[in-house]
Amino acid sequence: MIKKSPIALAALILALGTASVSVLPVTAQAQTAEEKAKKEVIRSEWSKPYTEIQKLIGEKQYQAALEKVAALDASDKKTDYEVFFLHRTRAAIASGMGDNVALAKSFDAMIGSEFLPPADKLRFMEGMAGTFYNLKQYAESQVWTKRYLAANPSNTMMQDLMVQNYYLADDFTNALKEVKAQVASDEQAGKVPDEKRLRLLHGSAMKLKDIDSSTQALELLVKYHPTKEYWADLMYRLISKQGFSDRLRLDWYRLMLANENLEDDTQYMEMAEIALLAGLPLEAKNIVDAAYKAGYFGKGKNAAKHKPLQDKANKQAADDAKTLDAGEAAAKATKTGLAMTNMGYNFVTYGQYERGIALIEAGLAKGGLKYPEEAKLHLGIAYHKAGNKAKAAEVLKTVQGNDGAVELARYWTYMK
Repeated sequence: MIKKSPIALAALILALGTASVSVLPVTAQAQTAEEKAKKEVIRSEWSKPYTEIQKLIGEKQYQAALEKVAALDASDKKTDYEVFFLHRTRAAIASGMGDNVALAKSFDAMIGSEFLPPADKLRFMEGMAGTFYNLKQYAESQVWTKRYLAANPSNTMMQDLMVQNYYLADDFTNALKEVKAQVASDEQAGKVPDEKRLRLLHGSAMKLKDIDSSTQALELLVKYHPTKEYWADLMYRLISKQGFSDRLRLDWYRLMLANENLEDDTQYMEMAEIALLAGLPLEAKNIVDAAYKAGYFGKGKNAAKHKPLQDKANKQAADDAKTLDAGEAAAKATKTGLAMTNMGYNFVTYGQYERGIALIEAGLAKGGLKYPEEAKLHLGIAYHKAGNKAKAAEVLKTVQGNDGAVELARYWTYMK
């Protein structure tokens, strides 16, 4: 979840490099050569002591070099450029000594100078943020991170570093606030939120026991970066949610099966039994077949129950296949649309999608359904299985209620 900033102390030493130990003037952008020459002035009497300072730095005699810098700093009437150059030299020495406090102080002065190009200012702020982050000094890292973002707010790496600093400093409230804003901005821009951001969203929410926000993070992880583990976490959270209707347990199992998250033979057995009770014997047969194929049936403490369940599902599926036409006619003759929606989904299990979809839609139009939202859920699933993902999403977005059907409908839209 956390990664190091790419520019830290070692990179800063290189960045200071020859420029920090040279009396040649640095480039000042947006100035003419004549203007730069007037401003970038180092007096000739500094040449000898500065050569000595360069030698001392090269020999890693940093304390002696600092003393000579202090002597130059004590001289009168220093030019602005000489002041800047002393700060740059101190920064090079601080880098060599590993003195991050002194380095930060020197960089702070340099960043405020007209002689440091804007790109270098950003690079040094980024570097200091990364240096303190890698040293686990998160408050100090955050100071530099925020300074960087004030100048360049669109840098995603530094946006992430800001959230990481909050998170690792146990400021989960601000971490959650900032990462939520980042994710919302990504989605508004049509950009897929980075998985790291979504994990930070989830982690921050969990630390705060903010179940709604952590569930939102899981949904986004499933939507944009689906894994079997993310799906399992989200699905078990749904079935444990207060108000989830046991009537939708088969639909919950369907999505679990689709994401290969059924974990043992008891789940396959329960799913098959529910399908048989719902009058969907072919679906039950397919579930049993999947359990054998996955290696869950035919062994273990429940092995004696597997074969009878298979025989039962096979027989009922064979009988059902002989009466499909009659079942459809009988469903159409009923006063309400319930039998039509049920029979329609049965056709879907046989792969007769057009016939099944038409019957579910006719049943919804006929009305009289006790649970119309469930029927709309099944219609959306039917379109999804038929390969019409756009129409499936259109239908699934119309599902309403607070019994779990809305979530199941939305989760099906995340399926690839």
